[in-house]
Amino acid sequence: MSVEADTVAALARARAAAPGMALATTAQKNDFLRRLASSIRDSRAEIIRANATDLERARKSGRGGAFVERLTLDDQRIEAMAAGVLQVEALDDPVGAAIEKWTRPNGLKIEKRRVPIGVIAMIYESRPNVTVDAAALTLKAGNAVVLRGGSEALGSNGFLSGLIAQALRDAGLNPDAATFIRDPDREVIQIMKRSRELIDLIIPRGGKSLKEALEGSAVALLPHFDGICHTYVDSAADLKMAEEICLNAKCSRPSVCNSMETLLVHRAVAEKFLPALAARMTAAGVEIRGDERTRKIVPAARAATDEDWDTEYLELILAVKVVDSLDEAIAFIARHGSHLADAIVTGDAEAAARFEREVDSATVYVNASTRFTDGFEFGFGAETGISTNRLHARGPMGLNELTTYKYVVGGTGQVRA
Repeated sequence: MSVEADTVAALARARAAAPGMALATTAQKNDFLRRLASSIRDSRAEIIRANATDLERARKSGRGGAFVERLTLDDQRIEAMAAGVLQVEALDDPVGAAIEKWTRPNGLKIEKRRVPIGVIAMIYESRPNVTVDAAALTLKAGNAVVLRGGSEALGSNGFLSGLIAQALRDAGLNPDAATFIRDPDREVIQIMKRSRELIDLIIPRGGKSLKEALEGSAVALLPHFDGICHTYVDSAADLKMAEEICLNAKCSRPSVCNSMETLLVHRAVAEKFLPALAARMTAAGVEIRGDERTRKIVPAARAATDEDWDTEYLELILAVKVVDSLDEAIAFIARHGSHLADAIVTGDAEAAARFEREVDSATVYVNASTRFTDGFEFGFGAETGISTNRLHARGPMGLNELTTYKYVVGGTGQVRA
């Protein structure tokens, strides 16, 4: 069969499984999730072996750094996957829940009720844990899911998708409700974005090439693309607190989208703050790229270019700029940010309130690290992505964000005049 025929057949299987998944009981879905968590833990050695094949292929092709870090599965990450599945299992089932209800003067009772979206396609790169996170959340929300990971993680994703299918089967659910597309051909993405009769929503997680591949999609997109996150250290900041927040935001896991890429520092505290922070960043292996004022304070910093302010490094590189005011910081974030996560460190309540109100990002932090922008940290169990969209969902996407709603109207014979 051709790439198109194979892909359309896979999508059709997911579409056929969707109605049954929408009607699955909470008990059935939770049984599936418990079985999946157990099989992930029991298959730890096999998962690591499959992942080792992917890692070897990536290194032979010249990949390294952040790419390999995101691709890697170890005991800790495998346990985190299983724990995330169980956290999703413990959450309330959103399907059928009443969002709101009211009664009209004519006696009609109107209820706005959560329902599954239908078939959700996940297109993602590098991170095989997304296979499990996406399946756990989309299926618990009553959807069918199509999983299309990158070629670099084919072994890991293939093995994990097999565990998902078996757990569905053992729970009495249709394994086609989680359809994994193994073909790494980029044409698959083009076929998917044209298949609006088979897919209701595409959630892409990737960079520039994926964004370009999905341009002109006939299927609705809920994108998770760039993560150019800022931390602004205000003139009224507790500088010791700011140091710890900045180190965490940059160094705890630089390869992920919620890590800090650009640091903005108010000129009133720059000379006191930047030398100590730069010493700790350098000791942690961070390369600093600064504007002219930053380099006067930190001479070892490389000169930042215009391109640096718009770059998602996903590694131990930090762009630093000294600003004259809160206004300048907010304007800079609006011009160069990706609307994913931005933070202010300040003891000034008015400055904090302005930052909260005026920074148009999916998550805005006051005196905390941007690294908390994560479904697990928000109590969602896992996430299918972090939406920077303005419609339907923003920020980490959990169960509720994977549903839509319908109105159910009850009457006693009313007719419209």
